[in-house]
Amino acid sequence: MVDAILSAPLPRAADAAIESPARRALRRLARRRGAMLGLAVIVIFVLLAVAAPWVTPYDPIAQSWMTVRKAPSAVHWFGTDEVGRDVLTRVVFGARASLMAGVISIAIALTIGVPLGLVAGYLGGFLDALIGRLTDAMLACPFLILAIALAAFLGPSLGNAMIAIGITATPIFVRLTRGQVMAVKVEDYVEAARAVGNPRWRIALVHILPNILPALLVQATLSIAAAIIAEAALSFLGLGQQPPAPSWGSMLNAAQRFLVNAPWMAIWPGLAIFVTVLSFNLLGDGLRDALDPRER
Repeated sequence: MVDAILSAPLPRAADAAIESPARRALRRLARRRGAMLGLAVIVIFVLLAVAAPWVTPYDPIAQSWMTVRKAPSAVHWFGTDEVGRDVLTRVVFGARASLMAGVISIAIALTIGVPLGLVAGYLGGFLDALIGRLTDAMLACPFLILAIALAAFLGPSLGNAMIAIGITATPIFVRLTRGQVMAVKVEDYVEAARAVGNPRWRIALVHILPNILPALLVQATLSIAAAIIAEAALSFLGLGQQPPAPSWGSMLNAAQRFLVNAPWMAIWPGLAIFVTVLSFNLLGDGLRDALDPRER
């Protein structure tokens, strides 16, 4: 009898109790169809960007005056632009610039903003006041206006555009990190770590930072979508990726003169921006629900 009881499978409640937080979050995320759809679209765009030279048979910058502004056909699925370049090829290669701008610029913002927010929230005092006032001053300027000003100051290029977007997005992560740290540092496990003599840097990096990562991950996913829009806007204004290199924003800039005669030149890059940004937003919303400890 005792052996039968001990060998019996654990009830589902016990299984849930010993399930790791990461596995539980992944299971919750998998149940959200919108997040899974967004993730699938993002993966497709990433694969297209990586395999761009093998996906399309055309050169993204090669001009052909025999195929100027040709409508979509079996030869050119998305049509051609004002100098005969294949639009599908340029959309695929343009995904590289947009995805790189989104990921790298937010990585810059995280690298600068998280340490500043951690210091401000944990130490407080004069450093908190100084960092807070600088953050408020940057947040007083609209995100896109500040990005345009920084990009114009640094000079027109994709690298400078990513730096400008990253610096502009930094205050968001400073404020978020500070608020999360101030909420976590009064928890019992942090007080226990402090009571046993852990130094401040260890408490901040080992006990506080891992517990605020879910909120940072969600905000980073949503901010990538905003960064892609910002990069397209900068390229549209001539401050991002420079022609003839393909970029969704610069393609829209060239297409604005041919909206009546060749609308496909604007439809496809605009649709690519819309779908990519929507996918990141769907994934971010799904992550927010999946990583919420109050979710059941």
